[in-house]
Amino acid sequence: MTEILPGGAQARRSKTTNINASIVDHRVAGILEANPEWFPWGDQKQCKSAAFVLLCMSSALELPLEECAEILTEGGNDAGVDGLHIGDVEDGEFYVTVFQGKYKVKDLSGAANFPENGVQAAFQTIQVLFDPQREVALNKKIAPLIEEIRSLIRDGYIPTVRVVLCNNGAKWISQANSWVREAERDYGNQVEFVHFNHDAIVRTLQRGPHVDAVLTLSGGIVTEDLNFKRVLVGRISVHELHRIFDEHGDQLLERNIRRYLGHANRVNIDIRNTLLDRNQSPNFYFYNNGITVVCDRFDFNALQQSDHRVQLSNLQVINGGQTCKTIHQTLSENGFCAPEAYVLIRIYQLPDESTDVVRDITKATNSQSPVDLRSNDEWQRTLALGMEQLGYTYKRHREDGRAGAEVVTSSTIAQAVLAVWRERPHQAKFRRPEHFGRLYDTIFKDLNAAQALIATLIFRAVERARKERVEDGPDFLPYASHHLAMIVGREIRQDLQLAIDEISHKNFTTLKAALEDDSERYYSLAVGSLSDAIRTCYGDRPVSLQQLAATFRRGDLLEMLDTDSATLFQNAEDR
Repeated sequence: MTEILPGGAQARRSKTTNINASIVDHRVAGILEANPEWFPWGDQKQCKSAAFVLLCMSSALELPLEECAEILTEGGNDAGVDGLHIGDVEDGEFYVTVFQGKYKVKDLSGAANFPENGVQAAFQTIQVLFDPQREVALNKKIAPLIEEIRSLIRDGYIPTVRVVLCNNGAKWISQANSWVREAERDYGNQVEFVHFNHDAIVRTLQRGPHVDAVLTLSGGIVTEDLNFKRVLVGRISVHELHRIFDEHGDQLLERNIRRYLGHANRVNIDIRNTLLDRNQSPNFYFYNNGITVVCDRFDFNALQQSDHRVQLSNLQVINGGQTCKTIHQTLSENGFCAPEAYVLIRIYQLPDESTDVVRDITKATNSQSPVDLRSNDEWQRTLALGMEQLGYTYKRHREDGRAGAEVVTSSTIAQAVLAVWRERPHQAKFRRPEHFGRLYDTIFKDLNAAQALIATLIFRAVERARKERVEDGPDFLPYASHHLAMIVGREIRQDLQLAIDEISHKNFTTLKAALEDDSERYYSLAVGSLSDAIRTCYGDRPVSLQQLAATFRRGDLLEMLDTDSATLFQNAEDR
């Protein structure tokens, strides 16, 4: 069980207005005012509660508000779920984050506990929603998400569930806490309950990039100057790591490409079990790969021989964030344990102009290759330059906060190009961890800025139309954006008699205008074509949401769309 409260801070128990609760309330009001279309309910209290959940989702998941609005499920027949995020499948597992919110509109003291009945409802939710055999009435927004989860479970993938209970007050009382511990024990390592409140939101908003700190190392150290850089290798106690993360929290991970989300994956479980095993914890140093820290400068007393206190300026953990956060969580929950457990630590002092070096070190010492690792390679820089000349801004880094119609992100470009031009819509939607890894060359090789932008504009147009029609459209719409975008891309190229490699800055304006002027027809054609493909696949028999989710995930419709695309397009035109 984890409480996302950096530094172990607790809500102030006072009848007066809590500053952090007031800050959050003001932000919630701003979300409501700026985006009324996200909250279609007439009841102001319900709208404010939903806006609070939206803010919690954005803060906890580190996703834009507009993306979280898509997974906001509050309303009638929501099974007690206010928000639901499905992560990507990795190593046969996938992560699901369930949000349930309780917002006190009039009480901003920050002292009210999360209600016991809310904790009980969360238990019941887990028991029902993740069992493919259980039937439950759900609204049209949450039903496709739940059936997608159940479809993955039927295909043998294992869900790890994080239940985030969020409020603008304090944690649940001790009685409910015992229920949580019992539930976590019953579910094994598959379910985790998390408390998230106004203090956690404010600390996320206040998170800064610069941390100066002093680390006490154990035993001897090795230092060396290499090519205008300095290196220190030593050994650090797990309790020293716990102390530094207690003080600075996730600020230490700002440049880390693998943020720790509190999931109970196998690696974290093994770390935890080793620390709690009296016989194994002294060997922790030998079992773990250690952590890597970069900084602007480090200093220590070179006259002493061991147990140095090292002063670091602007330190960041770029590898080993999973280890650090699991150590912090384990020691916070279990008190003084693993007194003889140590971790290898590598400290690199790098000059200010060493951004590329940091990236390369991070890539070399991590097993994953996500967006930030590719952000400065030649293909990405070339795309950024080309898009700037076309009047757009290319957001290559995850943490670049810019937004707007003329701003495009590398992750959206990857999805759109893979779906529209590479015609792999199932991989675009369900293989996102591989977009900047195994599929990177497939997506970005020989890709120019005009091609990337047109694919993105097609994807945006399809998503906009799908959202407007999801209530009265076909059941498959929640799963179909990437397939629809692929079909629209085919239609535009067919109308303008263009091959993909003929799309460039010379005809960008023409293509963009064709999409804008005829987007309704293109979208209707795509929906019709996809409907015919589903009918070809299943005949006239009823198709469940679970079957539809699996069909789109596996790409079963591509063969129908490829082998008989001319007939499908003609059928759509005839309608």
